Amino acid sequence: MDTNEPSGDVCTVHEIDPEAVKYAKQHALPGRNIERLSRLFSALSDPTRLRILHALTIELCVCDLAIIVDLSVSAVSHQLRLLRDRDLVRARRDGRMVHYSLADEHVRHLMDTGVVHANEG
Repeated sequence: MDTNEPSGDVCTVHEIDPEAVKYAKQHALPGRNIERLSRLFSALSDPTRLRILHALTIELCVCDLAIIVDLSVSAVSHQLRLLRDRDLVRARRDGRMVHYSLADEHVRHLMDTGVVHANEG
């Protein structure tokens, strides 16, 4: 084995590129944005929530979603509450029915891009 070959993710030479560091620091996201982004990706890390989001390419009620993702209405409601709190889905009341859909085109784009990326492997 060649001991000069880089291994893993650690640099073998400790040199700093001051311009790259300066650029990255100047363009770093503010802490509140990082927190929101972290909460967003945390919500997307659960397979059940991803199945719900994927199903919501059309507007659906909780009962329909429960059948689609093969869970109880209560379990789906719990997941929808979390997704609403993360601004990923929105609810629309129609009399006694509540219909859910993706919150906006950003969420649709995020899901579409994620599916494309997952299918690349």
